[in-house]
Amino acid sequence: KDLPDQCCQAWQQASSLTIPTDYRISDQVVILGLGGSAIGGDLLRDAVAQECPVPIRVIRDYGLPADVGTRSLVIGSSYSGETEETLSAFQEASRRGARLAVVAGGGRLKQEARSRRLPLLTIDYQSEPRAALGYGFFLLLGLLHNLGMISDRSKDLEEVGRVLADIMLRMDRETPLNVNPAKQLAVKLQGRLAVVYGAGILEAVARRWKGQINENAKTWAFFEVFPELNHNSVVGYELPRDLAQRILVVLLYSYHLHPRIIKRHHVTEELLRKKGVDFEVVKSEGNSVLSHMMSSVLIGDYVSYYLAILNGVDPTPVESVSFLKERLKSID
Repeated sequence: KDLPDQCCQAWQQASSLTIPTDYRISDQVVILGLGGSAIGGDLLRDAVAQECPVPIRVIRDYGLPADVGTRSLVIGSSYSGETEETLSAFQEASRRGARLAVVAGGGRLKQEARSRRLPLLTIDYQSEPRAALGYGFFLLLGLLHNLGMISDRSKDLEEVGRVLADIMLRMDRETPLNVNPAKQLAVKLQGRLAVVYGAGILEAVARRWKGQINENAKTWAFFEVFPELNHNSVVGYELPRDLAQRILVVLLYSYHLHPRIIKRHHVTEELLRKKGVDFEVVKSEGNSVLSHMMSSVLIGDYVSYYLAILNGVDPTPVESVSFLKERLKSID
């Protein structure tokens, strides 16, 4: 419910940040992050791919590609400020003399940014990292605008707020099942394996759906990307034959997709029907690219929340992730 406010606050904060002049002539933008702190970078890449003059990459690892160097803008993104992979890659970027910036809610990453007077965008919001997506995405979007790499998105942001408010009215918990599309899709997903298909501006959104279903509903989910999935995954519809009854494919749709991708959507739907695999199409809402992306994100978030309720689990804790972190600490 806080998503529209998060987006606005993040955009304003990033747009007013003081940034060194030489950051504006970076030859690439590299975002370091994992999980809920990385997905904002993926959304950023998809949202501005047709405009930003330099490539945007998201690194989910301890190290960096060899080409990251002195002309690279490297942004460490970690809600906790303690993500070990991000800290490792950030230190490597520092050793290479990269231009550094930080998006963090606290921890060592935020402390380092302050001690070294690096450009710092703070996430002052108490939640699980995945629930602070408005900050994780729009802080980065505003930063690129501040750097002169993309045009002003203020008007689009106004539309995003209206579109998300409308979705919340139609899909919030007080809205009954018979008129609530998010609840209806959650019912269809219960007990089934979710496979989310995305493309273009909805590629990262498909990844977001996958992660939210994993973390909130505590269940298996995967995502695939057009057009690549049409060159291999569709062949896998054959076997094992009994698995088709346990899968629900969710196709994310936007009229902003490439015309050939839209045709591939339709043909893939035909193929799914032919192979007896159930599917649902989720259409983006609004007019702008940002509205299409964020509406699809919010719908997926609601679906994952209702699926958690149907599964009888608390959507907030991620015990397996916590277990992994503690075990890794014990074997340093």
